[in-house]
Amino acid sequence: MEEPPRPTLFDFHGVSMIKYFTDNWDNLQNFKARPDDILIATYPKAGTTWVSYILDLLYFGQTSPQHQTSKPLHERVPFLESIMPPHPTGTELADKLPTSPRLIKTHLPVQFVPKSFWEQNCRVVYVARNAKDNAVSFYHFDCMNKLQPEPGDWDSFLNRFMEGKMVFGSWYDHVNGWWEKQQTHSKLHYMFYEDLVEDTGAQIDRLCSFLGLSPSAEEKERITTGSQFDNMKKDKMANYSTFPLMDFTVSPFMRKGKVGDWKNHFTEAQSQHFDEDYKTKKMMKNPTLTLRFRTEL
Repeated sequence: MEEPPRPTLFDFHGVSMIKYFTDNWDNLQNFKARPDDILIATYPKAGTTWVSYILDLLYFGQTSPQHQTSKPLHERVPFLESIMPPHPTGTELADKLPTSPRLIKTHLPVQFVPKSFWEQNCRVVYVARNAKDNAVSFYHFDCMNKLQPEPGDWDSFLNRFMEGKMVFGSWYDHVNGWWEKQQTHSKLHYMFYEDLVEDTGAQIDRLCSFLGLSPSAEEKERITTGSQFDNMKKDKMANYSTFPLMDFTVSPFMRKGKVGDWKNHFTEAQSQHFDEDYKTKKMMKNPTLTLRFRTEL
C-alpha cells in the first residue's frame, strides 16, 4: 500500500494546522460534550499519553482491567479532532465510547475547543512541558510520524517552533491561552510535565483531589508504578506500536520522557538564541506561569 504524501501546513483561523485535524471541523465544533466528560488537553508531545494513561487507570483500572490489555489507549481515549481515513474520526470514536466518564484528548488551542465542553462545565486536565524539551520531542515525533509535515533538519525545525509554524500553532500561545482559561473556567487543572517526572505520586494525589477520587494506597501505588515511563514504553496498548503510520525504526513514539534532554540537541548558540527569543514573547511575561517551567530538575 502506497503511503500518503506528508501533509503541508496552512493557516487556519490564525493557527498553523494540517488537514488531518481540520477536515471534520463542523462535526468537531458541534460535538456534544456530556457533563461528566474529562478533556485532556496538551500541546503535542507534552505528556498527553502519560496523563491519559493515568486517568484511564484511575477510573477503569480496577473495574475493567481487561480494557487495558485488549484495547489500545488511542481507542480508550480518542483524539477528538483527528480525521484519518479509513479510520473512524475522533468525534465518532468519542461518541461511541461506552465508558463513563468519557476520557477525550485534544491538542487544540483553547479557542478551538467545541463550546459544549464549556457549556457542560466539563473538567479539563491540561499538561504543559518546558519549551526546549517539548521542541526536541516534537522534532523526533515529526521524523517518525508520516502524518506530520516534513520536519527538515533540527535547526530549521527549531526556528519554525519559535515562529509558531507548527501543527496546532505556537507553543507560547497554547500554554498561555490555556493558563488564562483558568480565570473563567474553574474546573481546569493545569499540570506541569516536570512536576510529574519529579514526583509522580504527588501529582496523582493532586489530580485525584481535583477529580474527587480517593483510590486506596495499594491502588495508587499500582497506578504510580504502572505509569512509569519505562513500563508504559513496553506496553503495546500504550506505546502506539500498533499504529501503522509511525515508523519505529526512526524513533519510538515514547522516546525518553526525560527533563533536560534538550541539552543533547541544542548547541550553545541555539540555546542562547532560543532564550533571547523566549524573553521577547509578550505572552510569556506572566511570572506566575513562566516561573513554573523548569528546563532541568
